[in-house]
Amino acid sequence: MKPVAVCAAAPEEDSDRRPLPPGWSSYTSPEGLRYYVNSCSKANGGHGSRKPAAPPEAAEVTLRKPPHLKQINCVTFPLPGEGPEQQLLKPNEWSYCDFFWTDKKDPQGTTSVAGFEVLLQKQLKGKQMQKEMSEFIHERIKIEEEYAKNLSKLSVSPLAAQEEGTLGEAWTQLKKSLHDEAEVHMKFSNKLHSEVEKPLLTFRGDNFKKDLKKYDHHIADLRKQLASRYAGVEKARKALADRQKDLEVKTQQLEIKLSNKTEEDIKKARRKSTQAGDDLMRCVDLYNQTQCKWFEEMVTTSMELEKLEVERIEWIQQHLRQYTTLRHETDMFNQSMVEPVDKLLQNVDPAKDRELWVKENNTGEVRPVDMSI
Repeated sequence: MKPVAVCAAAPEEDSDRRPLPPGWSSYTSPEGLRYYVNSCSKANGGHGSRKPAAPPEAAEVTLRKPPHLKQINCVTFPLPGEGPEQQLLKPNEWSYCDFFWTDKKDPQGTTSVAGFEVLLQKQLKGKQMQKEMSEFIHERIKIEEEYAKNLSKLSVSPLAAQEEGTLGEAWTQLKKSLHDEAEVHMKFSNKLHSEVEKPLLTFRGDNFKKDLKKYDHHIADLRKQLASRYAGVEKARKALADRQKDLEVKTQQLEIKLSNKTEEDIKKARRKSTQAGDDLMRCVDLYNQTQCKWFEEMVTTSMELEKLEVERIEWIQQHLRQYTTLRHETDMFNQSMVEPVDKLLQNVDPAKDRELWVKENNTGEVRPVDMSI
């Protein structure tokens, strides 16, 4: 779910839904602070010698936190089940831009990792996996090369070179097929290098990590700005609370005549309280603007990272499919090498071989006869 992103503090009704008197407005800061401003008299929720038109309870709830907001690491979120239900930016897509807004505690639980940092780590892990796949294909190439080398060596072996006849022809063809098969496997290894290993290794070179660092620094800078704005809001909130406390004390002293403070002192304290309220509104507005900017950049950048991940997966899929294609081609070539051997083996004829051998090696066809006296 995306966080609530409001670009300016806006007047609201009171939390108990009772309308405010004319001229009074209620504001809620991102950290959940409620305060009131009278646009006519510029009073800021304080008690004067003559009570303002605001309801008596207005000053009492000036800094009350609404129950539906919370801050996590300076980012404002709605509480679960509170406020209007948020809709996913990209429903049913499990998009990065919908699920990485809050920070994640590391396994040790001592620090937290920003959701955007989790996305960056996914990119770096993908780069590493791509590199390891390239190394795997490289090892496969080495096996092919060694296999081709051994096949070629075996094809010129003198073993059974003296076999004769149709069987000898089949044997000679079988040995020749090893030589042809060795060439097929060598070509397979060469294509694996140029069409699979190299593309996997060179896809998104060294500049890719530099680009990720740019993303990281940009989002991190916005988070730092947001933390600074949040600190400003907290400081302004405290200043408003101090001014309201001072106004309340002076007003009470005047009402019970414990002090000789003049009406001018009360007006001065009220002006300071009003100024503190204006300062708080300004700080809240700056905070909301910064959070809006961070929100927009998070959506844009996370979707860019999502696009990069899709491209990586599709790229690897394409080249692994090329691997299987080359493998099928190798099997087909190997089959074609074996077919002549099969044909010659089918034509092996022991009678023919005996005939050929006898013709070449016979020692005479005249048989012996009985001796006569």
